[in-house]
Amino acid sequence: MDKAKRLEAFERMLAAVEENYAGILAKMEALKSQGKEKSATYRQLMGNKLMVKDILSLYELYGLRAKEQ
Repeated sequence: MDKAKRLEAFERMLAAVEENYAGILAKMEALKSQGKEKSATYRQLMGNKLMVKDILSLYELYGLRAKEQ
């Protein structure tokens, strides 16, 4: 794979991870507004959120993504 294709693939992957993170946050907020913070779904989303946040933190650590404020 040449460097241009590799960079394009990286950019698509980063966008997908960021989109996934935003989706998780939206779902968690919807459940929270319904008072379902103790549901299995909410807890599963919390685990997914932490995992995806760790991935985004690695991107930040290596300077591949701007740090969140």
